[in-house]
Amino acid sequence: MTKRVELVFDFVSPNAYLVFWPLRDLVAKAGAQLVLLPVFLAGMHKLTGNAPPMIRDAEVKGKNAYAMLEMERFIAHHGLTNYRMHPQFPFNSILLQRMLYAACEEGRGVALAEALLPAIWEEGLDISDPEAIGAVLIAAGFDAAALLAAAQSDAVKQGLTEATSAVVERGAFGIPTMWGCRVGLRDEMFFGKERLGQIAEMLA
Repeated sequence: MTKRVELVFDFVSPNAYLVFWPLRDLVAKAGAQLVLLPVFLAGMHKLTGNAPPMIRDAEVKGKNAYAMLEMERFIAHHGLTNYRMHPQFPFNSILLQRMLYAACEEGRGVALAEALLPAIWEEGLDISDPEAIGAVLIAAGFDAAALLAAAQSDAVKQGLTEATSAVVERGAFGIPTMWGCRVGLRDEMFFGKERLGQIAEMLA
């Protein structure tokens, strides 16, 4: 496949949930491939000096309020009305990210995201309960025990750390960062869920 979009991804990011669905559909319509790049967002912030917007912009009058307005517009435009802020947010996503890394190594990263994103950002899945996470994975056809075991392996732990550093080296500083590529063009970076139109143009 000559066209692809890579999405820097951490389950803890509301924007990862929001951008995933319309991006997945856009990419499929363009006959391209969606590739998830699992990272640990807290690690990215440490490496780049970045911070979550609600913290970073807390002292900027009106900025977070406007960001919420833009989020509401995006949700309405894309029909993502099942979205709910997670009751444990900001939760520790390290286990989820290690499982995602393991799934991506098997070529099943997108399927894992499709299974877990609704459970997390629509149903409020208890992130602190591995059994609850496992039940969602089993229902989606995954070997939950194998993924949980892989998440404890040194190879996966190191792999996720290296993957986080790698996207920072490429220029990423937050989520959603995307790289798009089609034949004859170099990879191009896009940041923000509002860039979907630009990605569609690039793929076309």
